[in-house]
Amino acid sequence: MKDVNLELTKMMKGAFFTAYLNKWLGVRLAVDYTYLEGRDNIITTTGIDELYRKQRNLDFRTNIWEAYAAIEVFPTMIFYKNEEGFEPKLRPYILAGVGAFKFNPQGSLSDANGNKTWYNLQPLRLEGQGMAEYPYSKPYKLTQLNIPLGAGIKFYASDRINLSTEVLYRKTFTDYIDDVSQKYIDPSKFSKYLSAQEATIAYQLSDKSIPIIFPGQARFPAGTQRGDVKDGDTYFSAVLKVGIRLGPIYESAFAKRAAKQTKCPSLY
Repeated sequence: MKDVNLELTKMMKGAFFTAYLNKWLGVRLAVDYTYLEGRDNIITTTGIDELYRKQRNLDFRTNIWEAYAAIEVFPTMIFYKNEEGFEPKLRPYILAGVGAFKFNPQGSLSDANGNKTWYNLQPLRLEGQGMAEYPYSKPYKLTQLNIPLGAGIKFYASDRINLSTEVLYRKTFTDYIDDVSQKYIDPSKFSKYLSAQEATIAYQLSDKSIPIIFPGQARFPAGTQRGDVKDGDTYFSAVLKVGIRLGPIYESAFAKRAAKQTKCPSLY
């Protein structure tokens, strides 16, 4: 749907496990859950692209379940040396990894009283996915890979507890998180591939446009751009994390050096 609409920002929940192989390198496993949504009708900017999307008038929502593995690197700790065992409490880090996520885009139709009903969009093939008339439009899967990339800063409140804040961006390999990617199709094709009930719903959901740029235009002509296949979907999160150390705590500098020599990882 484009744009960052702060009013649609939702909470993300998750859990993570990190093993620190040394003072500057960690391996993280994480699972997260969140909810994404977008609405063309809340766009406030007035450029031609924004007005076009406002006329398009689409909306979507989807749950996101994701799991990923990532490497954490603490650049300031790579060359840090202190024989007394003192280590800084505040440490910036960067991370990168690979993961998978599951989604299921839904779109809404409103009745005369403004009550919304939400429908799963993937089975309705709104852009001709899998239809012989539109060979460029391929069916998409609801489980996809992503590449998490991020940066943050970690504060060690104690030997046992740490707090982190980070921004994590996800590059994906799909353009269908919002079920919008290609072009409008001939709506008569829905009845060829879908049941009568599904075809009626697909007809309404495929084009919900309202006349803004083109007054009097009831629907966009088939072949008109609906999305932008060259601009794939991404999402990101700003996260506050609490880590609790699961491994042993080494109190003295001598014990820390001994732990380092035996190469025991720290677990959170």
